Amino acid sequence: MAALGTIMGGVREKLEAVLNVALRVPSIMVLEMLYRWDVSSFFQQIQSRNHNNLLFQYKYLALNLHYVGYIISLVLLTLPRQHLVQLYLYVLTALLLYAGHQISRDFVRGEIEFGHDGPVYEDPLSLNRFTTALIGQLVVCTLCSFVMKTKQIWLFSAHLLPLLARFCMVPVEMLIIINRFAMIFTGLEVLYFLASNLLVPYKLAKSAYRELVQVVEVYGLLALGMSLWNQLVVPVLFMVFWLVLFALQIYSYFSTRDHPTSRERLLFLFLTSIAECCSTPYSLLGLMFTISFITLGVLTLCKFYLQGYGAFMNDNLMHRGMTEGITLLILAVQTGLIELQVVHRAFLLSIILFIVVASILQSMLEIADPIVLALGASRNKSLWKHFRAVSLCLFLLVFPAYMAYMISQFFQMDFWLLIIISSSVLTSLQVLGTLFIYILFMVEEFSKEPMENLDDVIYYVNGTYRLLEFLVALCVVAYGIAETILGEWTWMGSSIIFVHSYFNVWLRAQLGWKSFLLRRDAANKINSLPTATKEQLEVHNDICSICYQDMHSAVITPCSHFFHSACLKKWLYVQETCPLCHQQLKSQVQPIGATPQQGTGEQLPPNEGRTEQELAGQDHVPPGQVSNPPLAAENGPLGHNEERQKDLNTDCLSHGDLGTDGPGPSPCLQNGKAEFPLPAELCEGEDQQLSTRQHSSNEQHMEMSDSHEAVLSLTCHDTAVMLK
Repeated sequence: MAALGTIMGGVREKLEAVLNVALRVPSIMVLEMLYRWDVSSFFQQIQSRNHNNLLFQYKYLALNLHYVGYIISLVLLTLPRQHLVQLYLYVLTALLLYAGHQISRDFVRGEIEFGHDGPVYEDPLSLNRFTTALIGQLVVCTLCSFVMKTKQIWLFSAHLLPLLARFCMVPVEMLIIINRFAMIFTGLEVLYFLASNLLVPYKLAKSAYRELVQVVEVYGLLALGMSLWNQLVVPVLFMVFWLVLFALQIYSYFSTRDHPTSRERLLFLFLTSIAECCSTPYSLLGLMFTISFITLGVLTLCKFYLQGYGAFMNDNLMHRGMTEGITLLILAVQTGLIELQVVHRAFLLSIILFIVVASILQSMLEIADPIVLALGASRNKSLWKHFRAVSLCLFLLVFPAYMAYMISQFFQMDFWLLIIISSSVLTSLQVLGTLFIYILFMVEEFSKEPMENLDDVIYYVNGTYRLLEFLVALCVVAYGIAETILGEWTWMGSSIIFVHSYFNVWLRAQLGWKSFLLRRDAANKINSLPTATKEQLEVHNDICSICYQDMHSAVITPCSHFFHSACLKKWLYVQETCPLCHQQLKSQVQPIGATPQQGTGEQLPPNEGRTEQELAGQDHVPPGQVSNPPLAAENGPLGHNEERQKDLNTDCLSHGDLGTDGPGPSPCLQNGKAEFPLPAELCEGEDQQLSTRQHSSNEQHMEMSDSHEAVLSLTCHDTAVMLK
């Protein structure tokens, strides 16, 4: 029973949601009709036909009623759902009463034409008419009683009087008078009901005003707008309205055509029907939301094709389809779409739809690009996943190029067509670059040795695409400026060129220059670091903490950690700290155990340049760790050192914990114990923490082991992200 109640509750919610949209669509339809109805031209036509027409004399009254219709439609559009349902029930009751009146009138007319004055059961035709009318009136009375939720069925049975009179053998001539009396009685009932509820609209308006004032005072106008947007379900409402309008347009076309239509004629019919259905602001908004929902469906299918049901776990707000819908609305307003004739509107609408399709293809590429690169870098062996990703990329490679070719063949080049063609070509080029990087990842997976220059190749591929994208955007801006200066100048066109110049030219130039500077700085830092000798690598005898591969060559950071130069350069793109201890790598400090000549590339023997005390304590240095500078002879009390170590651990917990200040791991905590050695800069000129050099060597060994355990938190996925 509980499960059944849950199901029924869900069905009821769905039904209420459908009614909330369906009952508001007629209000927008009325607004659409009122906008299309030109009152002035209507009365001019009446005046030209008949100068003494009474309707023309009440011209200003009709104009006022035209505006009253706008107000009533807007009120019905924003009416709460329960009151809107009640209003539609009243309208339905009125229609049922009108149907009962029509049934009685048809019965009386049939009896007068037939002219049978005898009992109805004596004549089969008369009995058939009487039975049909009686059943119809009983159904009408029952439905009215059910809709109005009352058991007083006699209130709706006035139309039964002509039937009762005929059954009682009243003369046929009297049936007309009785039918009129029934109609008048029903009208008086309706007027009494309206008079008794005359103050209901005022009470509703007063209550609504009080609620609006409270919401604005407490939450503000923005919250009020969002609440109305959600309650009215504006996107779905306008989409349903436009689909109904489009369906009526298609039906009216085919209902007037007897012969079949060719394929070219169907395409023209499709475009002209869309053009007919965007001739007002209301229908244009409906088309915008319809395009948004269609785009959302296409992008959802794209994500589902690539990732299955897992694609809906992390939804991107940028891939909701609103970008394409807003693009269509801006272009329609900028070009004055609703003011054109139907044929011109259809032609311009086809160009705008091409721009929307180009935007959809770009959004599909934004979805597919990280998935394809992640498949190549994560070494996923599922052939079906690779096939889906590559097949979608091939589609995005071929279709935009084909669309650009067809547009250039059938249309004359202008500013908007240049935007479409450039966007399509750039989409194909970006897909080509993505496939090239994917192939490089796959080649590296099947090769025995990793590709050392893979990061440089990826950078050059992406840089080439970004440069082409920047140049194309620059050409589009230059063409648009020239067309604006030499052609017709408009505020909307100038604003679009300004926005295009800022986002697609200026911001791209800034982003590319910053990327180049980061790469140059990282390369300079790597070149300034000393290169580990063969003897130091043998003593280190460990893997690179970033890529987990053996180190045949490495660089040494100022904090005495070993990394591959390529791996550390990728890390420096993200932040300028050591991946293990988070020490800043901005200052070019000479590594411990290296002379200044090492920084210039000259390698010295391992023991050259060291003091006798360092050589004496060399046996205590743990494997893989370069020795630290000698400790000061004077050491403070042990309690004082423990207090300083406690303060340092507290600072470490507040700054270096994993996931707080940077993507790199932090060796601050291990098994609930804070173990973080003092950096060399903090040790100079201060009390030393440890009393002997043996104790220092043990602390270094603990630091190295803890750092290698902490670095395991960098997963292969993080490494793939840094590669890209």
